[in-house]
Amino acid sequence: MHRFKTILILFFFILPLANSIAQEERRLVLGEQAIFKVSKASEPIIVDGKMEEESWKNTEARKLHYFYNVEKVDDDQQTSFRMLWDAQNLYLFYQMKDKYLTARETERDGEPYLDDCAEIFLITVPDSLDTHFGYELNLNKASNDFIYFNDFYEGKDLAFKGYDPEFEVEVTYNGTVNDNSDIDVGWTMEMAIPIANFGALGQVRPVASGNRWAFLAVRQDRNDATGNRRSTSTIFPIYDISKNVHQANRFGLLEFVN
Repeated sequence: MHRFKTILILFFFILPLANSIAQEERRLVLGEQAIFKVSKASEPIIVDGKMEEESWKNTEARKLHYFYNVEKVDDDQQTSFRMLWDAQNLYLFYQMKDKYLTARETERDGEPYLDDCAEIFLITVPDSLDTHFGYELNLNKASNDFIYFNDFYEGKDLAFKGYDPEFEVEVTYNGTVNDNSDIDVGWTMEMAIPIANFGALGQVRPVASGNRWAFLAVRQDRNDATGNRRSTSTIFPIYDISKNVHQANRFGLLEFVN
């Protein structure tokens, strides 16, 4: 296991050098979109899924308004995304309108992304590296968390699921889960992710005012009883959705501010 961790760490540092030409092209993409501002929390944040602290009202809120795989007019349901930070944690808040709440996965490292799901992908420097941290959670708070390697071997990607970080999460919802005989209102997800979670691969641009990370916020939305009719929305536009959403060269930037 120690040998495998060493290989992962070496891979993280060597890959950007080996792909220097490709990285130059990708760097041109970062910053094209408006930079997302993440305010510092001015009070303790209680993770309860309710967004009652004043700090949440004072940080930027942005819609996930890039939609993919929309089959019906009402499949493009709105999501509002916010972030905060302090010395210990990153805080995330998703507000999601949802007419049909779907959540079947209950196991860690399963497939919550096949349910209604909120996702965050983070690169701890302001660059589109081919390695990022990922957290994907459904209404059951079932988490698929991983370190993701794009083009790991012979054009194939790898999600390293041995990464099992600690974090806090709470969900609220207004409606009936897995019952499409009625119309639901929606759900929220609030997370506190310890900054210490991001030291596993070495260098981290510190969480401090003025510093920037690359990231992508994603929502998966399931709109029938089986979960087969599904749409995806993102905070920044991505390329061909038929591959996946793990396209680091289409991530945007967040900036930590006071």
